[in-house]
Amino acid sequence: MTVPAAAPPLGTRRVYLVDSAGPVEREILERWVAGQGGGGEAVELSVPDIGERLRRGDDPLLTPVRVTWLPAEGTRTLAHRLRDTALMRTPGRPPVREQRRILTSDPDRCQVVAGEPATAGELRDRLTEQGGGSLPEFVRLRATLALERAERSVIGQQYKIPRLVYEEITDSARYRAGVDALADHLELLPEDVDSRARRYLQEMVASQSRRAIDAWGQLGAYFARAYHIDVADNGLDEVRRLGRQHTLVFLPSHRSYLDPLVLRPALLDNGFPPNHVMGGINVSFWPLGPIARRSGFVFIRRSFSDNEIYKWALREYMGYLVRKRFNLEWYIEGGRSRTGKLRPPRYGLLTYLVEAFLGSGVDDVSLVPVSITYDQLYEVGAMADEARGAKKKAESLSWLVGYVRAQGGQRGKVHLAFGEPVSLADSLGGDCAGLPPAQLRLAVQKVGLEVMHRIDSVTPVTATGLVTLCLLGLDDRALTVSEIKALLVPMLDYVRRRSLPAVGELRLDRAGAIKQVLQTLVTMGVVTCYDRGTEPVYQVAPDRHLVAAFYRNSIIHFLINRAVTELVLQAAAEEHYDDPAADGWQEALRLRDLLKFEFFFSNKRTYFTEIRSELDLIDPRWQDRMRSPDVVTTLLEQARPHLAHRILEPFLEAYLVVADRLAAHPAAAPVAEKAFVAECLDVARQLLMQQRITSSESLSLELFSTGLRLARNLGLVDPGGPDVAARREAFADELRTLVRRLHRSRVLALSDLDPPGAGSARPAGQPAPAPESRRD
Repeated sequence: MTVPAAAPPLGTRRVYLVDSAGPVEREILERWVAGQGGGGEAVELSVPDIGERLRRGDDPLLTPVRVTWLPAEGTRTLAHRLRDTALMRTPGRPPVREQRRILTSDPDRCQVVAGEPATAGELRDRLTEQGGGSLPEFVRLRATLALERAERSVIGQQYKIPRLVYEEITDSARYRAGVDALADHLELLPEDVDSRARRYLQEMVASQSRRAIDAWGQLGAYFARAYHIDVADNGLDEVRRLGRQHTLVFLPSHRSYLDPLVLRPALLDNGFPPNHVMGGINVSFWPLGPIARRSGFVFIRRSFSDNEIYKWALREYMGYLVRKRFNLEWYIEGGRSRTGKLRPPRYGLLTYLVEAFLGSGVDDVSLVPVSITYDQLYEVGAMADEARGAKKKAESLSWLVGYVRAQGGQRGKVHLAFGEPVSLADSLGGDCAGLPPAQLRLAVQKVGLEVMHRIDSVTPVTATGLVTLCLLGLDDRALTVSEIKALLVPMLDYVRRRSLPAVGELRLDRAGAIKQVLQTLVTMGVVTCYDRGTEPVYQVAPDRHLVAAFYRNSIIHFLINRAVTELVLQAAAEEHYDDPAADGWQEALRLRDLLKFEFFFSNKRTYFTEIRSELDLIDPRWQDRMRSPDVVTTLLEQARPHLAHRILEPFLEAYLVVADRLAAHPAAAPVAEKAFVAECLDVARQLLMQQRITSSESLSLELFSTGLRLARNLGLVDPGGPDVAARREAFADELRTLVRRLHRSRVLALSDLDPPGAGSARPAGQPAPAPESRRD
């Protein structure tokens, strides 16, 4: 079968630009050209041959042609594909001897494709419009790109591969003008800027190939063999529609090294071409690096903030991909989550995308939020250890082998969900190209936060998340299946009443389903089971609280407003609100401000509505009943489920440790962040042993770092005088009050498990006191 060439205008000489590799392909194409009739002429697709033909001075119709060799299904193993890709062997073109065998035994695998034709005059005019240059080189470039487009009609959209990217970028008038402008700005010679920019582009440009894409797909399937990929297809039709109009930028949550390996096949199965995946150069080691680069991975240096030429080259590359409508992908958190919830977004690549978009001339770019959630995850244990100070193991070949081996055995499902796309044009609004840097930075931050909010909105509630939520926050009390069920029933009702997205049907009101989740957690080493008494009891395994919290934290974005609402009610019970609506709203805003670096809250107007809705779920008459502290106390005791301590205690106890150490730190002395955070970890271990804090999850370098970031935002970190010392003490007192209220929430939750008259669930009757601030 062949893809036919278009008929030339009457009287126009036809020239076929033959892209052949070896004598067999040359023979095939010459026979094909002869069969077209009309006296067509074959010319090699090379700059010298094209130049010689164009010097005749006529205006022929130029049609590029190529042989495409289709793969034989199942004839090459993954090992063969990986070897060929790692050794940079030419994809899609078997050796000459193999070509002759195919022509004899399986001729349908050999197909001739013809690219879109154009006259020499039309191409000359296009070159002039782009600022001039070598016409033969321009013809060769356009012919190659036309062949790639034609070839996709035969091999499919999954092989939408950019060719000659480096040449297209560096041969353009846009590039030359940019080099001159940058050289002038940096006071460097243009040839020096050009040389460095070309080197950086060669380093980052992905050189995709069909074989590499196939090999990467098989490699990903092997790496992720422990999982079944579950795709929530809600909204995918809209994403496809947008993809037919302009570039899509997929921005997934980041939980695992496996994320890009499970996202690509899901997208390919749903008709999307491969993305250009922007990633760190730390995973570019052999053999993974060459295979990844040739399947669309763009390796970016970890640090280049002071390299203006590198930044400009990256913007030019991203702008090229946007103009050519190639889809992009990167992980906006900048690294894997160590806690299970979304990390704050990193704005670097998003800023370069915005700048590239503003200078591209395209109408829009759609940002596609993607949630990736795992039932189980191998690397959670290592990430939990890193959160408590263990050194991260560097990526290497030996690390890769160990990681792949560890993926053996079934680990359940990985759930993919796509949020509502964000229009970059609508988000930026109007003409942003001339905005001052500070305003543009603010606009980028708003876009990034909106993406994170939409990822959260489609991240599903999982059975593992709900069960670990029950087991945590109860002073390590072991629970029976019936006790876990008693805690789950009101939580399931809450999920139903709020119509939250969930994984399948959450049948956790049945003992059998609960036991199945618990057994999985026991097998994972997250939970222990003691079954030598009257009935089995379950509790979080020693030193596995951060692992359990990882799974719980995958769902707490849906529960944060409920936790805030419970604290608002506790404040109302203690402080006697004269105007419950106004005073309660101020307390909710204060908590929102304290937690703004941990969670992605809605804008204030929507947040106001959300808090009122949470109060309505607890009691529709809340506004009248909050005027009486005694009534509020009763209301709080009767509310089910009690969640504030389960959601907020790890974060606020970690913040309290930070505040306590800041208050003990000399106000006039600078704070060395790394040493300070390490000190917080050491002191928190002591406080946990003394039961002066109760959540072992609060022992996390990441939480201490975020707490210090909050303190810096409040102006409490930089050296100062007595005023700074006083404000540090006030900050610690504020957190101590909140932690005390969270301890009260835990007492209420423990009482939910005890029958009436059984007494307090806590032997001492009260939670341990929060740590007092004191100077060393």
